[in-house]
Amino acid sequence: MEKPEILPKNLLHPIKIGSGATISGNIFLAPMAGFTDAAFRHICIEYGSDLCYTEMVSSEALARKSFKTKKILYKAENETNYAVQIFSSSWESAVASLKDIIDFKPLFIDLNCGCPVPKIMKSGAGSALMKNPDKIGEIVKALTEATDIPITVKLRSGLDSENINFMKAAEIAVKNHAAMVCLHPRTKTQGYSGKSDWLKIKELKNSIDVPVIGSGDLFEPQDCLNMLKETGCDGVMIARGAVGRPQIFKEVKFLAKTGVLPEISFEEKINAAINHLDLAEKYIGSEIAVKEMKKHLCSYIKGIKGGALIRNRIVHCNFMDEYKAILNELMK
Repeated sequence: MEKPEILPKNLLHPIKIGSGATISGNIFLAPMAGFTDAAFRHICIEYGSDLCYTEMVSSEALARKSFKTKKILYKAENETNYAVQIFSSSWESAVASLKDIIDFKPLFIDLNCGCPVPKIMKSGAGSALMKNPDKIGEIVKALTEATDIPITVKLRSGLDSENINFMKAAEIAVKNHAAMVCLHPRTKTQGYSGKSDWLKIKELKNSIDVPVIGSGDLFEPQDCLNMLKETGCDGVMIARGAVGRPQIFKEVKFLAKTGVLPEISFEEKINAAINHLDLAEKYIGSEIAVKEMKKHLCSYIKGIKGGALIRNRIVHCNFMDEYKAILNELMK
């Protein structure tokens, strides 16, 4: 029988952000629009996520007092620490949005400089900021001057293969007092296709003095540990790998400590889906939860026998009880 791999003892550790904020561990849930609402963050925390990000919120919408946007900021009941991610095209709107954000006392505020969605790009936010790293610096500087809450940034490697400028963007952000940098080493043009270049995370870690968080292609627990070992980054941020599998946080930590994966039974997976349903209904009400949970439930049953037929049933459900009946059938 093959012996478990002996892993470095310091792979899992706390991270200090800025002058005072400390995160108890270094395995995070990434911000994902349409996914990382309070219900999903709640269940990821239950399974060991050390920090969760909100869905990215529009600073312009917050500045206009949009109640719908402000609701994205609401914490989960078990969420003592969390991070708010904003997207903004100007320092003025970013600062104007602080009043609502500060009320929720986030551990830090993250500026999205990587979203490749055309609607966000057209507004001058997200990956559009990579066209002008000086503007990233302006926004970070204005925010750090307006609040004591640490400001962080999430970058892509650049707009395309001909314009790789993450190092310049990171250096300008840190010069203007960004307390942490996360890098998803794909270009805006790549979107979520191709392979992320982890060597760029290592390059960044070796070049700046603030914590560096790695993101990209973290679908299995071993991927997370490999990124930590290969790049030397301070922490990892799991995105799509956690959808339908919140247990991944538990798996990463168990694997790091023992060298083997914990056994996650089929019943535990389905019970997590049922728990997620209940949480969604609690936080956003059944009418909205019915629509929002379709994508999550389709991910929870990925890989099981007869999954295509079950997914077809799920997408045609109109009531929460219908979802639960399907999931309870799977348990028999």
